Amino acid sequence: MSLPLLLASSSTYRKQLLEKLQLPFECSSPEIDESIRLNEDPSDYVERLAIEKAKALSDAFPNHIIIGSDQCAVLEIDNKDTRKQQILGKPNTIENAVKQLSDCSGKKVTFLTGLCCFNSQTGKALSIVEPFTVHFRELTEVQIRRYIQQEMPLDCAGSFKSEGLGIRLFSALEGRDPNSLIGLPLIALVDLLEQMDIDVL
Repeated sequence: MSLPLLLASSSTYRKQLLEKLQLPFECSSPEIDESIRLNEDPSDYVERLAIEKAKALSDAFPNHIIIGSDQCAVLEIDNKDTRKQQILGKPNTIENAVKQLSDCSGKKVTFLTGLCCFNSQTGKALSIVEPFTVHFRELTEVQIRRYIQQEMPLDCAGSFKSEGLGIRLFSALEGRDPNSLIGLPLIALVDLLEQMDIDVL
């Protein structure tokens, strides 16, 4: 008998995604410090948080496969002399969302999703970072404000919901699993669960 699954998240988006696999699971929210460290690479950041979220619940759930996930959106900014990465978090306000989408207009944003499966019985942890790139159309402020008013994506990194009206903002999508944009890369999760001897089929 394989160990029961636990999703280390309070996100309704991740819960809905995991339900697609039709595997029984529980949910619990981990309490960790999600601050980015000085000079921490965005990819390292999301992988570290995914691992920390999974391990944070190991004492309360000592005989589970715990799934941790974290995500950030990274905007590439090219200046004449330098290339800089700007991490886009949740906007929380309309004006922050307007600024984020204005910054993204005509550019590409890469979503990095850290994913960890942790066996709290054995201490075995597997983790990956799944990238997914969104290419934005050239957007006017009027278009941006209209979109925000219609969808109110204030709790979404990057200020859009790709599974909803946000698809209108894009000229192209690039990656192996669009579920990554919503917060849980299911293809990669199936890979990790199989390595944890969980039969997902």
